[in-house]
Amino acid sequence: MHPNALLDLAAELLREVMNFDAPADGVVAGFFRRQRLLGPRERHALAETTYAVLRRRLLFEHLAQGGRGPLPRRLAILAWAGGDESLRRALAPDEWSWLQAARAAPHDAPALRHNLPPWLAEALQARLGADEFWRLADALLEPAPLDLRANLLKTRREALHAALAAAGIESAPTPHSPWGLRVAGKPALSGLESFRRGDFEIQDEGSQLLALALDAKRGEMVVDFCAGAGGKTLALGAAMRNTGRLYAFDTSAHRLDALRQRAERAGLTNVHPAQLAHERDERIDRLAGKIDRVLVDAPCTGLGTLRRNPDLKWRQSPQVVEAMRAQQEAILAGAARLPKPGGRLLYATCSLLDAENEAVAQAFEAAHPGFARLPAAEALARSRVAGAAGLVEGDRLRLWPQRHGTDGFFAALWIRH
Repeated sequence: MHPNALLDLAAELLREVMNFDAPADGVVAGFFRRQRLLGPRERHALAETTYAVLRRRLLFEHLAQGGRGPLPRRLAILAWAGGDESLRRALAPDEWSWLQAARAAPHDAPALRHNLPPWLAEALQARLGADEFWRLADALLEPAPLDLRANLLKTRREALHAALAAAGIESAPTPHSPWGLRVAGKPALSGLESFRRGDFEIQDEGSQLLALALDAKRGEMVVDFCAGAGGKTLALGAAMRNTGRLYAFDTSAHRLDALRQRAERAGLTNVHPAQLAHERDERIDRLAGKIDRVLVDAPCTGLGTLRRNPDLKWRQSPQVVEAMRAQQEAILAGAARLPKPGGRLLYATCSLLDAENEAVAQAFEAAHPGFARLPAAEALARSRVAGAAGLVEGDRLRLWPQRHGTDGFFAALWIRH
């Protein structure tokens, strides 16, 4: 495809994505389904250009002010990921001159460096202080690493490492999770025989650490209360050695169907997906007071995943945070009916905000005196997590991209009297 036509497609894709009415990854995937003639290099250039704009939107919109033509085209030019040679062929001489001037222009304003909406930047700076905030802001502008979780029902981490090496894929053990490997680059993994056999799942180390913190055992009754597509469900099932009974609850039948397929590939037969209407569903009543361990990976703003989903910072708002908090408190209260005496309850999000994390945990403790706090560091150490003490703030698990190299996660753990 001629570079000018490809640049036009990049502008068209940006125009769709920047409506911010749907997740960017879904918009990009739908766009590529309609553009069937695009090759891998062309898709890569379009996707990387789009995500570059989402990461540094404030900077690129500032620089675009000096150009001419539709804004999506100017943004695509500034963020172009297809190489300067092809870009120069796509641009008129005056556009090329403008681009060089824009690249050389000073842009020292704080907002043009952190590229966060003001409300979010203010909340994070108040939480972390100036120095740590800037380390976080810089980290959020980088792509996330690619982590795998070895399925211990079928292989060991060392054997998976060797299998990847034989396929020409470089990997190294994750710093903390005993199940994980961090893969260099973005290799194609779905075509590997080891993937088809179910030897591994793609899963951020932070998600693995949540499953490890729950410390599910053989033969127990366990509930993943907000299972989604089931990444943590599969990790829990493997940790239970495919014994006991693992309920995967979610309100979405579509996500649970995907979980069933993944569980079959992973060789898990102890997973029992069940669709709930809401957090007060009668299925919960039948299991109330009978469950050994409950994971509540609650719906949240997802702001801990901005390296993967940079559009979220432009799609969320303080109003969304408040609505999420109310939903999180209701879901946690519903799940709290499940643990038996001595049973454990873990509340988690992939948010960076205290409002969705510590505030929800504190409100739960005030309303539920029958639950005692458990230190996260002790639970992680029991699960052979390396450096567990460095992963916590007080009694809570708190993961930060700039400190731990994971997505941002929070987890609070309780035991029922």
